Amino acid sequence: MAIEPRQNPIRVSCYECPLRHMKRFRPFSDSELEFVSTFKRGELLADPGTTVLVEGARSAHLYTVLSGWGFRYKILEDGRRQILNYLVPGDMVGLQGAVMAEMQHSVEALTPMTLCVFERSRLFSLFELHPGLSFDLTWLAAREESILDEHLLSIGRRSALERASYLLAFLFDRGMSAGILGDNQRHVPVTQMHFADTLGLSIVHTNKTLKKLADRGLIRWRDRGCDVLDPEGLQDIAEWKPEETRVRPFI
Repeated sequence: MAIEPRQNPIRVSCYECPLRHMKRFRPFSDSELEFVSTFKRGELLADPGTTVLVEGARSAHLYTVLSGWGFRYKILEDGRRQILNYLVPGDMVGLQGAVMAEMQHSVEALTPMTLCVFERSRLFSLFELHPGLSFDLTWLAAREESILDEHLLSIGRRSALERASYLLAFLFDRGMSAGILGDNQRHVPVTQMHFADTLGLSIVHTNKTLKKLADRGLIRWRDRGCDVLDPEGLQDIAEWKPEETRVRPFI
């Protein structure tokens, strides 16, 4: 049986949002903060395995990840799944459905997640009244496209070892930039099945590839994910470097 997310009243005020206090995120102006606080309508709580949005659905809401990990994916008719990207705090969910009328992919919670809920019907007033926030939405969409470009390059041209190294280095960097990973927290909560569905490899090939990385001391595998021990070593194998740290928007 499908796990349903639970919508709650607002528990974290936009004025007290923990993301606002992180140097990684662009600060709001007073008028922007006031608008966003009225734009927010509640919070969605999702347990691991919860389907937050379903491909083809018409949602009345947009979401921003407040805490936890999730992922976007598509499924073929025979059940084969392709994971497109991963979600961390500060990421927006459901913008595609707001622009294209319905979702073109599904979204699932990887860990317990809290998402801020916004009214889709008020999206156009954001464009009318707050050009800075409008640019932020454009930036978020462009950034997602850039990430998907790199993922496609990885699947199309990197070897299995390079693909796995890239994905682990990428996820570690995303977790670091979102404040959910650090020197004392290096656990990426992605199972081998998630890796296989992201990398386009069989589960057997994925297992052998991740074992090679573990044998080199780059990761330590656990039941529900792995600890990234040497992100720079993973970057070297993948021949990939994260973008320079800079302030990024969120809504």
